[in-house]
Amino acid sequence: MDLTGKNAIITGAGSGIGYAIAERFSEAGAGVCINYYRQYAQEAHDLAARLSGKARSIAYEADISKPAQVKAMAEAVRDQLGSLDVLVNNAGVERSAPLLDIDEATWDFMVSIDLKGVFLCTQAAGRVMRDQGRGGSIVNISSVHEDVPFPGFAPYCAAKGGVRMFMRNAAVELAPLRIRVNNVAPGAIETPINAATLKDPEKVATLGRIIPAGRMGKPAEVAEVALFLASDAAAYVTGSTYYVDGGMVRYAQPL
Repeated sequence: MDLTGKNAIITGAGSGIGYAIAERFSEAGAGVCINYYRQYAQEAHDLAARLSGKARSIAYEADISKPAQVKAMAEAVRDQLGSLDVLVNNAGVERSAPLLDIDEATWDFMVSIDLKGVFLCTQAAGRVMRDQGRGGSIVNISSVHEDVPFPGFAPYCAAKGGVRMFMRNAAVELAPLRIRVNNVAPGAIETPINAATLKDPEKVATLGRIIPAGRMGKPAEVAEVALFLASDAAAYVTGSTYYVDGGMVRYAQPL
């Protein structure tokens, strides 16, 4: 799974899964654009500096819900790193509220990042990939909640369900351009977004019960699957979701 000579954008890469993907892609030879917005700026710049010892890497601040900023980021990667070959739509937000209490601003904010942002980044990167004429790979970091209900997180689940269908449609439309599109759907992963859960022994115990593998996952375990989908090892793979969840999506309560 070699990415030598390729360059990738990883959104929301200042921490968690995105950070691990940036590290793994760099190990495989890729130049990486570590996208961040407001949070984790120092972490993103420090990571870019460290990874540039292997292939040139940059940290780039952009709000992925803003078309002009997304377009500028895609073009900056093409111009500064020499090409844009891989996009990882990783950035996401998550807020909890009962369905009947969710306000419009919260709904709009979450969907603007978790779904609209995936569309904008895919479109901007896809246009650059099309114009380069060398194909590419788009990997969306979705969630098991593109399939599994999550009470209290209706906007998040709706957005991730939208990402599933968007991925399938994009895979069909972009296939003639040799641009592949797939989802990676993590389950419970030890990342900052799950910090509150990790501090709650009762919730950790519940996860240990409903995850067949009996534990939460590591960001590096998600990164390995993203690397496969980004690489030429997955040249005939498009339009699919790959669960990285220890079997969580298949959990069933015995009678």
